Amino acid sequence: MPAFRYVIADVFTDRPLEGNQLAVFTDARELPEERLQPLAREVNFSETVFVYAAEADGHAQIRIFTPTTEVPFAGHPTLGTAFVLGGPLQLEEIRLETGAGIILVRLEREGARITFGWMIQPVPTVAKYEAADELVAALGVQGSTLPIEVYDNGLQHVFVALGSEEEVAALEPDMTALARLPDVLGVNCFAGSGTRWKTRMFAPNGGVPEDPATGSAAGPLACHVVRHGLVEPETEVQISQGAEIRRPSTLYARVAGSPERIERVEVGGSAVIVARGEFRLD
Repeated sequence: MPAFRYVIADVFTDRPLEGNQLAVFTDARELPEERLQPLAREVNFSETVFVYAAEADGHAQIRIFTPTTEVPFAGHPTLGTAFVLGGPLQLEEIRLETGAGIILVRLEREGARITFGWMIQPVPTVAKYEAADELVAALGVQGSTLPIEVYDNGLQHVFVALGSEEEVAALEPDMTALARLPDVLGVNCFAGSGTRWKTRMFAPNGGVPEDPATGSAAGPLACHVVRHGLVEPETEVQISQGAEIRRPSTLYARVAGSPERIERVEVGGSAVIVARGEFRLD
């Protein structure tokens, strides 16, 4: 009976049992294609990663699955996999091949232990979100203090700016209505100022009612506040997420360029490995 080994990491935290859970199958070469989605559903984290030999200029190729679908890119799976693979390989930088291209992650260490990672994300495209009225109705809010826009860096995220962190914390969205919204995977509601922001992300279309930490949205959030003049380019912002579902997470993001032209997006955070195991499949 074949055994398929996996590692569980908690990402965007330095404390076990917080942050966003991730399962990484470190060698998926012998896993049948038809087993990938059922395994992701069995694990039932917001994402599960399957690792393969590199095909281009990366150290490894990764495929990322939510409980319901495969996605080309996601932030916490990329960062978490960098921690899982970068430790044994003793790398300072690791290049991971994703469906959105090669993502470079720089790893910081204390001795042999990885303590932090910065990933360079794809610069997202941005457009007006045409279903804004339906979105705010599904969220149960009056509107957004900034234009409601959708960003695409391999995943699509729409952003709604609320008046206070307390308003973000009090959200009780209609998940069925959110799942009917067109052309978006993640709905992000945020508030804050300066270098500190609070966000919540809902993705019922991806099988994730609420995400504890969304690395693929952290970069676009930094882009959003820079583009609208709330933060200067090159400023490192701290983003808190996940407290409402008892998985507190801390993400960091910074963008280079200008409000008119974003040139570089980086998202950082910590991760901790909390378990190892194997699946035995007939």
